[in-house]
Amino acid sequence: MRTASVKRKTKETNIEVELNLDGTGTHEISTGIKFFDHMLATFSRHGSFDLVVHATGDLSHHVIEDTGIVLGEALKKAIGGEPEEREKTVRFGYAIIPMDESLARCALDIGGIGGGRSYTVFEVELGKERVEDVNTENIPHFFNSLATHANFTVHVYATGENEHHKVEAIFKALGVALSKATRIK
Repeated sequence: MRTASVKRKTKETNIEVELNLDGTGTHEISTGIKFFDHMLATFSRHGSFDLVVHATGDLSHHVIEDTGIVLGEALKKAIGGEPEEREKTVRFGYAIIPMDESLARCALDIGGIGGGRSYTVFEVELGKERVEDVNTENIPHFFNSLATHANFTVHVYATGENEHHKVEAIFKALGVALSKATRIK
């Protein structure tokens, strides 16, 4: 089983993540941030990953950032750190996901022998300061934290008029792209 359980406790947050790469998309998400919970559930469902996230913290910025860190570490651990384990995966994944008027693209490289290189390109114009109960500046920060701690290269692009639709489409695209990249050859 390609699974991982990672915990992180700081002065600001307490995050626990359990991940099964070979799951069915079941999820139990509780961060105290409704829209973020919805996005993580969407990621899990469309990536067919079983995901448990329990997160608390002083500020939503810290909760979102540290959840990205812990989820990135869980992905890295579940894929496997040994070169022969990473080499068993397809390695590259991509997805193009429409959601009503919005269109999101995600392409990623989870790395081959020795792991990957951390790099994030996030080209999504978010014209509003908030989407539901999340400050939009935290969305690219989540993607960067995840990519950095998973040692992935992640490219995310989206267009559209509705901020909720754009953000939801990029989380779906991330799930689908990761599902493809983490498949065993």
